[in-house]
Amino acid sequence: MKGLAKFLRFDTAAFLRDKELQITARSELVEYGTGKHQGTKFTVAITADKTMYPSGKDGTGEYSNLFEKFTVKVFKDINVPVGATVELVNPVGTVYGEFRNQLSVRADDVRIVGGGQPAKA
Repeated sequence: MKGLAKFLRFDTAAFLRDKELQITARSELVEYGTGKHQGTKFTVAITADKTMYPSGKDGTGEYSNLFEKFTVKVFKDINVPVGATVELVNPVGTVYGEFRNQLSVRADDVRIVGGGQPAKA
């Protein structure tokens, strides 16, 4: 069947619930191909994961996404320092990759909740 991926919905809010996120890198977000400036891109690491995951195929639920990283794209310029603990404002996630195990997230903003102050411009 074709086009099935268009009907898959990732519940970003549910996935991020019970997790703590920390900025590990910040860079300019540019449009692929043209290099046109679009905003700010962050790499975030999950530094606390209290999510209760369903049991795996082997019957165990003993796994976590602790220390996993993913990209967050914000289509505006914002200064959030590396090391800051943050929450994402209106995040929308897309799962991709051959094994559907990669996550890319768009957010309207990134709000500092601990561990840093906005960087100097």
